[in-house]
Amino acid sequence: MFKIIDSNLTMEDLLKESSPLIKPPLGAVIEGTIISKAKNQIIVDLNGIAVGLISGRESHDSLGTSRDLKEGDIVKAVVVERENADGMVVLSLRRASQANTWDRFEKAFKDGEVIEVMVNEANKGGLLLDLDGIKGFIPVSQLAPAHYPRVDDANANEIYNRLQKLIGQRFKVKVISIDREVGKMILSERAAQHVMSKKILSKLHVGDVVDGQISGVVKFGIFVTFEGLEGLVHISEIAWGHVSNPHQYGKVGDTVKIQIIGIEGDKLSLSMKRLTPDPWEDIAKRYTIGSRVKGTIDRFSQFGAFVKLGDGLNGLIHLSEISADKVEDPRDYVTIGDVVEAEVINIDREEHRIGLSIKELKLSKKAKAEAVSGEKVPKEEKEIKETPKKAKKAKEAAEEKSEKNEDSKKEKAPKKTVKKTVAKKAEKAAE
Repeated sequence: MFKIIDSNLTMEDLLKESSPLIKPPLGAVIEGTIISKAKNQIIVDLNGIAVGLISGRESHDSLGTSRDLKEGDIVKAVVVERENADGMVVLSLRRASQANTWDRFEKAFKDGEVIEVMVNEANKGGLLLDLDGIKGFIPVSQLAPAHYPRVDDANANEIYNRLQKLIGQRFKVKVISIDREVGKMILSERAAQHVMSKKILSKLHVGDVVDGQISGVVKFGIFVTFEGLEGLVHISEIAWGHVSNPHQYGKVGDTVKIQIIGIEGDKLSLSMKRLTPDPWEDIAKRYTIGSRVKGTIDRFSQFGAFVKLGDGLNGLIHLSEISADKVEDPRDYVTIGDVVEAEVINIDREEHRIGLSIKELKLSKKAKAEAVSGEKVPKEEKEIKETPKKAKKAKEAAEEKSEKNEDSKKEKAPKKTVKKTVAKKAEKAAE
């Protein structure tokens, strides 16, 4: 039915009888119907009371709500200006989404839920995100193992470079601190990962073999991740024999096969070498005490020189087994990379040690030579054989001394000549 209006009423009377237009207050969340939509502008009918405008950056939110909106849809927005120059109410879709986002994060914080976010920036301390004006921060210490920047010596620049590569990626996190008034919150990927890891850890057993990806290489070993978990291949579990540089066995991103050798809570100990044959299992077949072997000087220690024999095996020539003379520094006799021949004098399979001797081998050769020739090897020859570097140094010193003596004689000779010449001139002058 229609209301009958008295034709004798004036316009002023009609305006007095009509209900006043009530403009929504600032900050109010209101709903309206979309009557037109352009690229960065949405016109909204506010229930016939007024017309709303959503434009510019206020028409975009972190969820991309505007992409799916069309004419006739009901949209929720926040009043940011009661009336602009065109008489329209200025609205913000972004701020409405912000309110929803705060509600979502506060609920997640209260319930301990895992949520997904996308990283926008990075600094040396961690990762940052901005959700409709809400600032979030994931500290480096709160990153899951797969994303934690493991670098030697905690190099800040290298850490920053690693974090930069994570920008644009999506992370599953838990809210561990939130302050709506300040507009900030702290997130943790590690905490979220811990929740998900419990189920996976419960299914793992020592001895399991899995495929993983190298997430970090440091001085003491290699970190490997798989199914969101991370474990350490200690330097002693990388390969059979001595490993001096883990970087020689893989780089970040490489796929490797590993065996689980220890589970303590969420700490996993892994091994690469146990998936390859142990060369010590058939050591008795290849090496016997008294046999001769050839190898390369690999490294030195305060008690001798290590020889690389191959197949991941290393032998030790103790200081006392390098020469019959007293040896204080093995570098006086051999250098890294030298190929030497030695005699096996000890095999300790349990401790994985092979004892070698150059001295015994030389004594054996000397005895054999004497047995064949019936003559003793001269002492001088023996000393030169056993201390090649000392002999060379002594020879160089002797040559240097001889050169100095010659130079000294030459310097003195001209002086005598000068003295004789002066004396002769004096004699002639006296005559």
